[in-house]
Amino acid sequence: VVDLAVGGGDDLAATLIDHVVCQDLAEQILTRHANRLGAATLKLAHVARGHAATGLHNDLTPPDFDIKIEHVTPQHVVPAWDMKTLWVTNDLGDSLTPIDPRTGLPGPNVPVADPYNLYFPPDGRFAIVVAERLRRLDFRDPHTMALHDSVPVACRGVDHMDFTADGRRALASCEFSGHVIEIDVVAHRVTRSLRLDPHGGGPHSTPQDVRAAPDGEVFYVADMTAGGVHVIDPVAQGHRV
Repeated sequence: VVDLAVGGGDDLAATLIDHVVCQDLAEQILTRHANRLGAATLKLAHVARGHAATGLHNDLTPPDFDIKIEHVTPQHVVPAWDMKTLWVTNDLGDSLTPIDPRTGLPGPNVPVADPYNLYFPPDGRFAIVVAERLRRLDFRDPHTMALHDSVPVACRGVDHMDFTADGRRALASCEFSGHVIEIDVVAHRVTRSLRLDPHGGGPHSTPQDVRAAPDGEVFYVADMTAGGVHVIDPVAQGHRV
């Protein structure tokens, strides 16, 4: 993994801006699935609350519609690629909980190591479990969650990612080391790393959420330390902050 220096001349570039408003590719994909599955499937909105046995809360229905999931600490709620299942990531419980989006009922927990977050590439071939504590990305069967292979990452706090328009690459944030990494989704390997330094020698960056632009040409990375959003260009020359 190459750690790109400022002005290093490599082809992963970053620019820091104060504010960005954009529609991401995931929203476009969701709209297409919604049209296919029907509005009834999408009436429930599930929000993970990080307390064991508290589970999920549906903000669009009365409070007594809380979904109780025992022995988990939910982190994220992720729709499956085919939109037929909502997966709840329980990193401390080493499990994923499937929820039927039509009924809101949870199924049995599926044992999975350290699932802090979960993503599905645009082609739906794999599920990518972000194992933050274990410092790896696990490529799994998108239906059974059986492990296919693991990709180790050198940075600390890998947690969020998004994909290029063609789905062949992804950009993931590493919150605790102030990096973003590029993943070859086809070859299952980390190809490059970029350290974000919004203050030119000051406090290190803390990148979290990653979103692709509508055309998939650049990525937007939210940074709490910088108080802004990095624009990551995967093809431009140099590194600008």
